[in-house]
Amino acid sequence: MNPSAAGKFSSALRLILVPALISLIVTLWRLTGELLHWSARFYNPEAGGMGAIVGITWLAPVFGIYFAFELVKAGQKPPNWRKALGLAILGGVVLILGAPLQTIFLERSFLSGLVYIWLLGLVAAGMQLFGWPQLVKTLLAYGLAARLPIILIMALAMRGGWGTHYDAKPPGFPEMDWLSAFLWLGFFPQLTFWVGSTIVMGALCGVPAAVLLHRRKPRVEAGSRGAAFPT
Repeated sequence: MNPSAAGKFSSALRLILVPALISLIVTLWRLTGELLHWSARFYNPEAGGMGAIVGITWLAPVFGIYFAFELVKAGQKPPNWRKALGLAILGGVVLILGAPLQTIFLERSFLSGLVYIWLLGLVAAGMQLFGWPQLVKTLLAYGLAARLPIILIMALAMRGGWGTHYDAKPPGFPEMDWLSAFLWLGFFPQLTFWVGSTIVMGALCGVPAAVLLHRRKPRVEAGSRGAAFPT
């Protein structure tokens, strides 16, 4: 690894360190709440755990804005602001509108529905590489750091039957051994759809926030370049 690449890698690690630690704390906080049967409104133990107030899904947009601001301050802007913004919005549309279509595949086969949602997350996230590659790499690193502990927790929970959303199986899921169930419900979804959605939601919030940050620059500077919108 050359010195320049090593420096960028070190900077990326420093950038995601605190967000990753915050995500780990929230994950352990939620796990504790489910194990101790605290309010289901905050710690939903049902399969998928959807709607729970305590969780790391809500952190992706917040940290997306944080990462975008820090990258701009470090001079690591997207090659084209309009393209980055357009792809961020498109990725969000693909993810949000495409997710409900999973039911079509679930009616055919539960496992085909899972594969569909994994691919949807990867496609929506992959679009962002053509907009702001450095933000995508940062969100990818954060997404992996946030989701790898969940993978470990899900493996232990499914092996031990903890009664949390980390080991709950959704209705219609076929019978199989715990390891196969873990791969289908834990390992692959966390590394595909959940990391992918972290990238998309982070970009969807981070890119517009960074654009607004640029537009607040003095009009004199913008006028000297002949454009108020960064390109």
